[in-house]
Amino acid sequence: MKMKRMFVASLLMVLVAFTNKVQAQTKTKNEFSIAQCIEYANKNNLQVKNALLAIKSQEAINKEVTASAFPTLSANIGSMDYLKLPVSLLPGEIFGQPAGSYIPVKFGTKYNANASLQLQQLLFDGQVFVALQARRTTIAMQQKTAEVTEEMIKTNIHKIYYQLVVSKTQIGLLDANIERLQKLEHDSKELYKNGFVEKLDLDKIAVQIANLQTEKLKAVNGIELGYIGLKSLMGMPVADTLILTDKISEDQIKTDIANNQDYQYTDRKEFQAVSLGKKLNEYNIKRYQLSYLPTVSMSGAYTKNAQRNQFTFFKGGDWFTTSFIGINISTPIFDGFARKARITKAKIDLQQTENQLQNLRLTIDAEVTQAKMNFATAINTLDYQKKNMQLAESVYAQTKKKYEIGTGSNMEITGAQTDLVTAQTNYIAALYGAIIARVDYLKATGKL
Repeated sequence: MKMKRMFVASLLMVLVAFTNKVQAQTKTKNEFSIAQCIEYANKNNLQVKNALLAIKSQEAINKEVTASAFPTLSANIGSMDYLKLPVSLLPGEIFGQPAGSYIPVKFGTKYNANASLQLQQLLFDGQVFVALQARRTTIAMQQKTAEVTEEMIKTNIHKIYYQLVVSKTQIGLLDANIERLQKLEHDSKELYKNGFVEKLDLDKIAVQIANLQTEKLKAVNGIELGYIGLKSLMGMPVADTLILTDKISEDQIKTDIANNQDYQYTDRKEFQAVSLGKKLNEYNIKRYQLSYLPTVSMSGAYTKNAQRNQFTFFKGGDWFTTSFIGINISTPIFDGFARKARITKAKIDLQQTENQLQNLRLTIDAEVTQAKMNFATAINTLDYQKKNMQLAESVYAQTKKKYEIGTGSNMEITGAQTDLVTAQTNYIAALYGAIIARVDYLKATGKL
């Protein structure tokens, strides 16, 4: 039994090691710039995939529309065995019978066979003609819808990516504060040994260190959640490793905006999509208007028929040929005003789209104006908080010197440290705000 347990334990260890090795091999390490993240998302995000599939679906529909303009050719072959031959009634007068009498007569043969080729060609149909014209616009509409989806994903990736980049600065400031307080704690312990500070002063410093370590733990956890969110947005497996290679600076934030002051409505993907929708509505009106015109089609057939009293179709005998070609013109006369109702609805749809375009212009103007104001405020706040943080660092440095030479109190050094942490927290928040404002402004102007 002991040997058996040892064997089972060894086997489990081998399986665990093998599983860990397989998992390690399946994980992928990705070092991505912002452009690479967006490229990856365009290939792997499920929303983008569905939008691209919609393009392929529209291409298939367009091929079906195109098929309406091509001739159709079909073949048919059949055989019939009359268990009872059909009976026809002939007037009795033909055979010298009294007037009004009928004589039943069976016509035909027991076996009949036929083989035929049939050709159909649409020569003119107003609705099909317009549908052929609209094919390119329908594809462009689906492509633009996909671009709108991609831009939405792109916007969110920019925000999360650069927030994660800035989070490195946040962790760096927290580490610096912890290191600063740990050094202060070490120095204070030496002063405590010599009776220059009280035990209470050491406890206050220890509390501050614990608070900062807690803040760092929260920040690290938030960063991990941010990476999970970014991977999910990109369509990347959570188990994969993602390393962000781009950096962002205050100067870069300001320069990017300075170079994107002008904007056009047509720069926005949403505006382009609605404009294409307007064009499709115009095609719709034209389609219903042309439905008043006649439909012209051509048809033809070539048929071989044979009749036998015995099933000897494959042993020779006569096959009789029938063939024809014809033109069919179908003219609509009255349909209960259905076409008129369709045209009226299509015109209303067009007017709604025009109103949507006008509303979108107003919305874009408002978004750009608001985004510009928010960005200006964010930049001013960032500059102010940076100066405030630098001032807090200077105050802390001077207070620490006073404390070290014995002219400052523990309360002063604790207060200076608290003010510094607050100033740093406000700076990070301002930096985050500036990044979000930058992305919102670039999106509003269609320059993201």
